[in-house]
Amino acid sequence: MDEFKAIPDYYGENVFSLKTMRNYLSDQAYKSLSATIRVGGTLEPKIADEVADAMKNWALSKGATHFTHWFQPLTGSTAEKHDAFITPDNEGGVIIKFSGKELIQGEPDASSFPSGGLRPTFEARGYTGWDPTSPAFIKEGPESATLCIPTYFIGWKGEALDKKTPLLRSMKALSKQVCRLGEIFGIKSKGKTAYATLGGEQEYFLIDREFYYSRIDLMQTGRTLFGKEPAKHQQMADHYFGAIKSRVMGFMEDLDKEMWRLGVPAKTRHNEVSPAQFELAPVFEQLNLAVDHNMLLMEVMQKIAERHDLVCLLHEKPFAGVNGSGKHNNWSIVGPDDKNWLSPGDNPHDNAKFLVVLCSIIKAVDTYADLLRASIASAGNDHRLGSHEAPPAIVSIFLGEQLTDIIEQIEKGGAKTSKKGGVLQIGVDSLPDLPRDATDRNRTSPFAFTGAKFEFRAVGSNANLAGPNIVLNTIVAEALDEICDKLEGVSKKELNSAIQKQLQSIVTKHKRILFNGDNYTEEWVKEAKKRGLPNLKTTPEALEAFKNPANEKVLAKYGVLSKTELASRYEVYKEMYESVIDYEAKLSLDMAKTMIVPAVFSYQEELADSIKSVEEINKTKSTGSRKLLKEITGELEGALVKIDTLGAAIKKGKALKTKEAMTDLRASIDALEGLVAEDVWPLASYAEMLFML
Repeated sequence: MDEFKAIPDYYGENVFSLKTMRNYLSDQAYKSLSATIRVGGTLEPKIADEVADAMKNWALSKGATHFTHWFQPLTGSTAEKHDAFITPDNEGGVIIKFSGKELIQGEPDASSFPSGGLRPTFEARGYTGWDPTSPAFIKEGPESATLCIPTYFIGWKGEALDKKTPLLRSMKALSKQVCRLGEIFGIKSKGKTAYATLGGEQEYFLIDREFYYSRIDLMQTGRTLFGKEPAKHQQMADHYFGAIKSRVMGFMEDLDKEMWRLGVPAKTRHNEVSPAQFELAPVFEQLNLAVDHNMLLMEVMQKIAERHDLVCLLHEKPFAGVNGSGKHNNWSIVGPDDKNWLSPGDNPHDNAKFLVVLCSIIKAVDTYADLLRASIASAGNDHRLGSHEAPPAIVSIFLGEQLTDIIEQIEKGGAKTSKKGGVLQIGVDSLPDLPRDATDRNRTSPFAFTGAKFEFRAVGSNANLAGPNIVLNTIVAEALDEICDKLEGVSKKELNSAIQKQLQSIVTKHKRILFNGDNYTEEWVKEAKKRGLPNLKTTPEALEAFKNPANEKVLAKYGVLSKTELASRYEVYKEMYESVIDYEAKLSLDMAKTMIVPAVFSYQEELADSIKSVEEINKTKSTGSRKLLKEITGELEGALVKIDTLGAAIKKGKALKTKEAMTDLRASIDALEGLVAEDVWPLASYAEMLFML
C-alpha cells in the first residue's frame, strides 16, 4: 500500500515534461517552449540551445550517456540511432555537450527504410526533426540510460517518410476546420487550437518463454502457422475479467510502474476473452502524444515480459479459433473551448454543435469507407477481421438507439426529443437502482459511438495508431470544411435553420453507412452490397483505395499526403503484405517437411510395427488400430500433396493463392496433431501455450 501511495512521486519521472522544464529553463525559454507546444510555431535558435542544454542536464541526472532521435518509419515500428553526449576538446579529452542543432535535427540514412521509391539508394539523405509537442523521455538500459527525443522523419525534398509527419499535418487540418465551426457558434479560437483525443486499448497475449522458443513459427512470424484447437478454449467465457494469475499480475504491476514513470497514463488492466489474452487501456490523451505512448507501450511490454520469463505476443491472430487482438481506437474532438465536442449532453437533439460534428463524421466515413478500411489493412489483421468479436471488413457506423432516433428525426425535418436511458431495476431491496445508458454497445461494429467518442474497433493490435487517425482526421476535416462553407456568413437568426437544412441533406445522402445490427450475419453482407458499401476482405483489395483519385485528392487537398507520398505508401504496404505471406509460406513448408512429416512417419512406422506384433500374437486382425493407421496415412498423404501445392504457389508468387495453399496445408497438419501421440508431436500445443502461465 505504501508503494501505491508513492505513485505521484514517480509518475512521469523519466519524462522531460512541462512540469520538469520549469526547474531547468529560464522563464522566457519556458514560456516560448510551452507556447510552441500548445499552439504551434517555431522556436528561436537561442531558445533551442537553452532547451537542449537543459534537456542534457536533466538526462545526465538520470544516468544518460547518449541521446537519440526516436522516430516512426514506414516499417510500422520505431527507430533510433544513439549518439554519446561527448565532443573532443582538442586536448586529448572530451566535453559533455548537446546543442540546439543536435536537438532539432538528425540525419539517418533514408534509403535504408521502406519509402516506396521516394528515397532510392542513390538518394539516401533524410532528416529527423524534433517534435516538441511530444516530450522527450529516458530509456533505461542495463548499465546506463538514453535520452529519447520524439521526431518526425522526412526526405531531402521534404517528403514524409514516416507515420508522424502526416499525422501532424492531419491534426493541423482538423484543428483549422473545428476552429472555423467554433467561430460560427460564437466560440473564439484566436490563439487557441482544437485537437483530437485518443485512447488506444491494447490487447495482447502472454505465453511462457519456453513454449515460445519451442515454436519457430512464433519466433519468426509472431503467430502459430499450425496448431489444433484444444477441447477447452474460450467457450466457457471464464477467462474474461477473471481473477488475474499471480505471474501475470507480476507482469502487469511492473508494466504499470514502468509506463507511469514514462508518463503514460496506464489505467485499466484485465483478462481478455481468450485464455492467455489480456488488455491495457490508458487515459485519453492528445492524439499525437497518445500514438507515441502506444508505440512506447508495445516496446516496453515485450521487455517487461522478458523479466518474467514470458513473451508478449502483439500479432493480431497468434492463435486460430480464439479471439484475436485488436487496438480499439477511441477518438474524439476537443474544440478551442477545451470541451469534448462528441459529448452529446443530456439532450443531444438540442446540441447543435454535437449534431454538426456527428453528421460530419457520418458523411466522412460513408464517403471514404474504402480509405478507412485501407488504413487498417495488414496480413495479420486479415486473419482477425470478421469473427470472434472483431468487426468485419465492411465499414459501417453504430450509433445506438438514442442517436439513431435523433438522426431519423433530422431526416424528417428536425429533432425535437431524445430518448432516455431510464433506470435498471435490480429486484433486490438492499441494492440501489442503476442508471441505464440510452444506448447499448455493439462489439461487431467497426465504427461505434460509445458515449462521447467513436471507437474504431477494426484496428489491429500490432498497428501504429497513426495510420487510421491520419485518415480519420483528414476526412472529418473535409466534411467540416464543406459544412462551414455553407454556414459562414449566415445570420444568427437564420443559423439554426441553415444547420437543420445541412444536417438533413447529409443524413439523407449518407444514412446507408448506419447499421445497428449484427455485423456478422450473411443478411448484413447482402444488405451492405445493396447499399453500395465496399466489402474489401483482403489487404490487396483494400490497398487499392490508395489509388482512388478521390482519396488522393482529399489527402493532397489538406496537405496531409501528396499523390506521390500516398503512392509510396501503397508500394510499401503492398510489398510488406507480399513479404509476410511469402516468408510465412516458406516457413510453413519448412516446418511441414523437416519437423512434422518426419515425426508422423516415425509414429506411423511405430504404429504399424505395433499392430503387426499384436496381430501375430493374437492371431486376429486389430480393426481399431488399423483404422487409426489408415486415418493417419490418409491425412499424411493429403498433407504431402498440399506441401507440393504450396511449394508451387510460392514459386508463382501470387500472395492470395499462396495464402490459400498455406491454409489448406494447415488443415491437414492440424488434423494429424489430433491423431499423433503427444510425445511424438514436435510442436508445443495450444493447450500448453494458452493455459500454462
